[in-house]
Amino acid sequence: MNIFYNILVYKILFFLHFLKFFKKKIFKFLNDRKEIFKKLESTISKKEKYIWIHVASLGEYEQGLPVFKEIKSLYNNHKIVLSFFSSSGYDLRKDNPIGDITIYLPIDSLYNANRFINLINPAIAVFVKYEFWPNFLKCLKKRSIPTYLLAGNFRENHWFFKPYGNWMKDNLNAFEHFFVQNQNSKKILNKNNFFNCSIMGDSRFERVIELPKQIKKIEYLNEFKNSKKCLVAGSTWFEDEKIIIEFINSYKRNDTCFIIAPHQIDLNKINKTKSLIKKETVLMSNLNKENAKRCSVIIIDSIGLLNSIYSYADIGYVGGGMGKTGLHNTLEPAVFKIPVIVGKNFEKFPEVSELINLKGFISVKNAKSFKSQMNFLLENTKIRTEMGQINYNYINKNLGATKKVMSYLKQKK
Repeated sequence: MNIFYNILVYKILFFLHFLKFFKKKIFKFLNDRKEIFKKLESTISKKEKYIWIHVASLGEYEQGLPVFKEIKSLYNNHKIVLSFFSSSGYDLRKDNPIGDITIYLPIDSLYNANRFINLINPAIAVFVKYEFWPNFLKCLKKRSIPTYLLAGNFRENHWFFKPYGNWMKDNLNAFEHFFVQNQNSKKILNKNNFFNCSIMGDSRFERVIELPKQIKKIEYLNEFKNSKKCLVAGSTWFEDEKIIIEFINSYKRNDTCFIIAPHQIDLNKINKTKSLIKKETVLMSNLNKENAKRCSVIIIDSIGLLNSIYSYADIGYVGGGMGKTGLHNTLEPAVFKIPVIVGKNFEKFPEVSELINLKGFISVKNAKSFKSQMNFLLENTKIRTEMGQINYNYINKNLGATKKVMSYLKQKK
């Protein structure tokens, strides 16, 4: 099956080269990868020792960051090569405190994998969460390079635990150890004869617990909020914005303001969203002392502000769950002791299920249920406070993942 996989990789690559003339994202995906090996060959030194850390995108980078910092400290005589699969993750974190060299991951062909591993020759390799690239794993195993999976999250219906996925399951033997997020993941690995695993929990808790200490005051937001209650909707997509805008347009009282932070900063889409809102709406880049006092809605049109903006919220909403794009980071608003609303699609996020059961989070299915829950929360200060405390306590209770990982790695060093 590895042969068929490699044939498929080349076929997909050929198809992408055709599509790049019609799709800007695909053009960028391929164009950004042109200089990977030239960059490595000009920066890698045979006199240096390296650690390779790979993440898919921004979410996985942020999730692993507390552990990455400790790895950098433990292996202080090594340099870190940090790779990203997605263009968005790389663009946002190409300048970071972890990677001495930050690059894109080459396409997972056998040729690329061999060339990449031969150049870096890492002392250890660390993959985060769902990153399973067969050729890279095969090359690491062939060279007996200790390889670790961080924050693994396995499900019964993972395709490589099906009969037709045995070839991929074999590639998991490249991992010396699986650090998984929960008991269920460990149980699934054990059931499939992988016993080299331990429960680390989720290192995102260590990262988000520090966020309240890192917030920055944002000019004119105090004037905007004044004494009103505030909904901050972060990382929203069209499906999220649709139900939020319907609520904004139907809400008659003047006691609540709204901040929408779209996941994609696309000015055309942002202006379209703005045109659908009947109340006075201002883009963050145009906010000033005068319009801050008048407007009811702000739309964020720049990156890097969301964590600080959550600190102004009385209610948080996290996007991605109303459609199929995938729910974004729900712990970031939760750490500010506020109730959090998510959409209906959250089954891949165990912490969301737990917090819904604990009654710190609320899931909504449509505009009608969103309106009902918003009205309930806006009218009940005590409930909002209790829900916010539940969320903060949950984060505090789940600290400690980084220590568990580093305890193991220190023994292995």
